[in-house]
Amino acid sequence: MITFAPGPSKVYDALPAYLQEAYVQGILSANHRSAVFMNLYRDTEQLFREKLQVPADFTLLFTSSATESWEIISQSLVEQSTYHLYSGSFGKKWLEYAQHILPATQGHKLAANESIPVDQLQIGPEVDLIAVTQNETANASQVSMSVLRELAARYPEKMIAVDTTSSMGGIVLDFSLADVWYASVQKCFGLPAGLGILLLSGKAKEKVARKGERGRYNSLSFMLENAASYQTHYTPNVLGIYLLYRVLQDMDPIAQVDARLRERMASLEKVVAQSSTFDLLVDNAATRSTTVLAVSGKEEAIAAVKKAAEKEGMQLGGGYGPLKASSFRIANFPAITDAEFMRLVDFLKNH
Repeated sequence: MITFAPGPSKVYDALPAYLQEAYVQGILSANHRSAVFMNLYRDTEQLFREKLQVPADFTLLFTSSATESWEIISQSLVEQSTYHLYSGSFGKKWLEYAQHILPATQGHKLAANESIPVDQLQIGPEVDLIAVTQNETANASQVSMSVLRELAARYPEKMIAVDTTSSMGGIVLDFSLADVWYASVQKCFGLPAGLGILLLSGKAKEKVARKGERGRYNSLSFMLENAASYQTHYTPNVLGIYLLYRVLQDMDPIAQVDARLRERMASLEKVVAQSSTFDLLVDNAATRSTTVLAVSGKEEAIAAVKKAAEKEGMQLGGGYGPLKASSFRIANFPAITDAEFMRLVDFLKNH
């Protein structure tokens, strides 16, 4: 069964070989204070710079999941409040978690087809950080780099944090436009769940140093102190980090990955747009995700196509939250081969 669910999604076909390598090399029992681990951490961070174009002043940190970053950001980087720009369920959850920690936190909800109206935003001086859900997995909407550039230009004094859980590793991200970026490995990195990625800019690290927070296990001060010597503050998912390292080693430069995914998505969008049964949930191309497509339709049609796909050995992702019964989602992640993806496109042409 080939899964097109948007996470956890299909893992890379090379994963069994990577696992065997990890076993043979003793990675499974490597101490996280050892030279073996420190070299692995250093080399993984360097591959982020080489393959994903992460600037030199950024530091790579590891967490258990992308959502763990919600609390870390609020507790270690914000003094008064954050301002959240979001369109779906995951962006809303980030806002709600932040409000538990910082009650003055505010949010601006957008429609999935609506681009952020940067010139109309009124974000006051009490806001320390602007939070952006760049790729909203729940409704398959996306914030472009051009919009992020406008936002950074209008509010240069504020930090910007970006959720790229379903896009990092799949599309070109301009990391210079924000101070905090986070993701998980079970989507575009094609790995099992259980490892989160947190990237901090020089500006963010300076803020952590000024805030001088201590006494919390997951404080960025504690995490950065360990990262300075390529260690972690807790016993990490060493296997997950090794697998991420191997994926980054073998992946094409991100510009090539981006071009391939956009070409595939264009083929899929064309089929859905021509369908008499289904519609694109996000019909504004400017806010439609490159890595996840949401397709809407009548509940009976959605149920029927998912059942038909399973008979053909393909699992479509279900809708999320209030969209559960009236939509399905398709992951366009790099671990899915071109042949597999086009097989799905051909299937949908006849449904």
